[in-house]
Amino acid sequence: MKKLILLALCASTAAVAAPATPEALRDAALKDDVAWEITEGLTTEVGPRLAGTEAEARARAWSAKKLKALGFSNVRIETCDMPVWRRGAESGEIIAPFPARLALTALGNSAATPAGGLEAEIVYFPTLADLEAAKDGSLKGKIAFVSHAMRPTQDGSSYGPFGQARRIGPNIAAQKGATAIVIRSIGTDHHRNPHAGNTAFAAGVTPIPAAALSIPDAENLERILARGKPVRMKLLLTPTFDARGQSGNVIAEVPGSDPKAGIIVIGGHLDSWDLGTGAIDDATGVAITAAAAKRIMAAGQPRRTIRVVWFGAEEVAGCGGPSYYERHKAERHVLTAESDFGADRIWSVTAKLGAGAKPVEARLSSVLAPLGIAFEAGEAHGGADISPLVEAGVPVIDLHQDGTRYFDLHHTPDDTLDKVDPEALRQNVAAWTAMLAIAANAAEDFGRVE
Repeated sequence: MKKLILLALCASTAAVAAPATPEALRDAALKDDVAWEITEGLTTEVGPRLAGTEAEARARAWSAKKLKALGFSNVRIETCDMPVWRRGAESGEIIAPFPARLALTALGNSAATPAGGLEAEIVYFPTLADLEAAKDGSLKGKIAFVSHAMRPTQDGSSYGPFGQARRIGPNIAAQKGATAIVIRSIGTDHHRNPHAGNTAFAAGVTPIPAAALSIPDAENLERILARGKPVRMKLLLTPTFDARGQSGNVIAEVPGSDPKAGIIVIGGHLDSWDLGTGAIDDATGVAITAAAAKRIMAAGQPRRTIRVVWFGAEEVAGCGGPSYYERHKAERHVLTAESDFGADRIWSVTAKLGAGAKPVEARLSSVLAPLGIAFEAGEAHGGADISPLVEAGVPVIDLHQDGTRYFDLHHTPDDTLDKVDPEALRQNVAAWTAMLAIAANAAEDFGRVE
């Protein structure tokens, strides 16, 4: 009898001590509340977090405190210097032939108009290519208006080509002599919410005032122009620009048991545009990755160190990602992944791993399939913050979220907590948890990639 009792106790102890499988961790994460807690706290207690501003600094302090409270190790803030653009007053209206107020917002790096605004005739370009084809000097004293027809896609692939109207359109208009430019917002909604976002002016090009119109206002302006009469617009933008400011990254870790096994870097970006509260872009991203890492930590020490990085200044192509790479490039990074595409359900996964890690891909495919996630043959690329690591040959995994409605909300006043689906958020955490459970403990070497 004593022997039977002892055997039973040993069996019970072994059952308790057995490490949780990726499948078990995945299923438990479907009840996760940590990601919602982080997203709710960041958007409520800090709110919008424009890069380089006092609000982003408050976000860093809030984040460090939160990550420590969640039990992460080696929590620290690493600051970096960068120029800072700040929004001012902004308004616009059609003066003639049909007066109409416009819902618009200044693009990041826009120049200011005179204090009283500027008034000029509009020259219409249906596409960015039409603007590029305009003769040099032909827009002198005019306001360029560039439109397009961006449509929603599950993978967000329309953002690349249509986003060029915002990224380089103002620079092209300035080179053509325009006094200002307005573009149709880079979005897929039909609300009177303009979409913010960054633009860039090349060296030697004098910046001009640049704004995005809400999509209904852009379409109304097209109809006014179609009447064939000259259209005059008044535009007021008063942004300011400081040559020197500060951003930074918040870093936390789940230390691994084998220092030689390397570091897995995951995260998202902490900064946001200032019209909404930065819920889907990218409070949910930092929340999903931290919640998944916490679940791995709670299950026992992983083989590899998991480093959670909440990057600064991503929205303005600032110093967060590059400064992380410069400070840490000598360390052994073996894998990286980023969440920066909202919080709707993950539907596919791609990977870019060394040849010796093919078995990892097979295990990932198996563990993610029950969540409705298909392993795709395409190559992973990572996000903006981890791009220096990827370019240096660090293997990368992309967990692709459904982007069908993402550009309805992206960079708008509507980017708020109520747009986050809690069940979809949990599915994200489950997918990331399963991925980390496999990657952090894999015996395979992920290698290096081109």
